[in-house]
Amino acid sequence: MTNHCCEAMTSRVNVRCDQHDAPFACPDALVGFSPKFQEYGLIIHDGGNSSITIDFCPWCGRRLPESQRDRWFDELERRGIDPWDDEVPAEFQDERWLASLRQE
Repeated sequence: MTNHCCEAMTSRVNVRCDQHDAPFACPDALVGFSPKFQEYGLIIHDGGNSSITIDFCPWCGRRLPESQRDRWFDELERRGIDPWDDEVPAEFQDERWLASLRQE
């Protein structure tokens, strides 16, 4: 379980449901977190995996981390990996890729 900016955000992001496998399928899941992009979003329950990215916590008001989405795509491009056509390495499926950049 990942901790976030406040207790309320942590509980909302880490909601576990015994009726639904994915947060996007569960009407009780309100906020999603993408570890690989470090993005938070309000889940849109329309049958897909859509969300609206948010910059501030709805509960405590803190600024959330800056999205790393553009940096993720830039790093894959720098390595010659096309995320649409090539197999994306496992470390790029979560936040591990950010730690590897800090070590370089």
